[in-house]
Amino acid sequence: MNRLEGKVALISGTGRGEGREVALRFAAEGALVVCGDLSHEEAVRTQRLIAREGGTALTPGPLDVTDEDSVRSWTEEAVDAFGGVDILYADADAGAVRCGATGSRPYDDLSSTLRAQDDLSSTMRAELDSVWLTVRVAWPHLVASRGCVLTAGPTCSLTGRRTAHSAAKAAVIALTRQLAEEGAPYGVRAHCVGPGVTVAEGSRSGLLAAGHPGRGSDRHLPLGRAGVAGDLADAAVFLASGESAYITGAHPVADGGRSAVLPGATIRKDMCK
Repeated sequence: MNRLEGKVALISGTGRGEGREVALRFAAEGALVVCGDLSHEEAVRTQRLIAREGGTALTPGPLDVTDEDSVRSWTEEAVDAFGGVDILYADADAGAVRCGATGSRPYDDLSSTLRAQDDLSSTMRAELDSVWLTVRVAWPHLVASRGCVLTAGPTCSLTGRRTAHSAAKAAVIALTRQLAEEGAPYGVRAHCVGPGVTVAEGSRSGLLAAGHPGRGSDRHLPLGRAGVAGDLADAAVFLASGESAYITGAHPVADGGRSAVLPGATIRKDMCK
């Protein structure tokens, strides 16, 4: 407990799923959490959950991670309230659903050049550009505090699965490693945490849903189960804390061993619907 005592943590995508769980865990470890989500009501709900457990959180207005003015206002309000920024958790998935990015159709299903370009462009804007923008705005404050950047890059970025989505997530990993190099002289560390199949809103209606062709695949993982949001939060707390002071540029995957034993696993087209 208290591994993040007094640290100011900007966390995007706190309205649900992994972003919410990370916010709750960071607060439980003593961080001053700044919530952000385009669904402002859900972000406020996260703030209330934190307060109920005795933590401290702030929720500025709705956060659109693809809009510079929105990101800048969110960051500046955090600095005004708490005096700086020590941790940025830039959840790329926070922008994906909001922007309508699909990025999951098989390559040969992108029947026209225009459709393929739209798929790639919208996904990159939601899942890569949003991370780049959020980091760019927060960077001066992270340099001042010798802080830490955390991004999210699931295992599809390593093994392939969903065309544009996989490409965007792989780019997030590369960006994070570059941030680790550029941040090192200033004492800024950067990591990309990688979830696998996780029990959350999206997976309940997708891969883990009754009747889905891929249902039950989680039982074949080495650890025998799908992940939960807390698995990713555990890794994020460690990487943001002083316990990992000599680690930067890491990409640990909380995927039950999937990426270790199923590299390049082929997913049938009907599993991508």
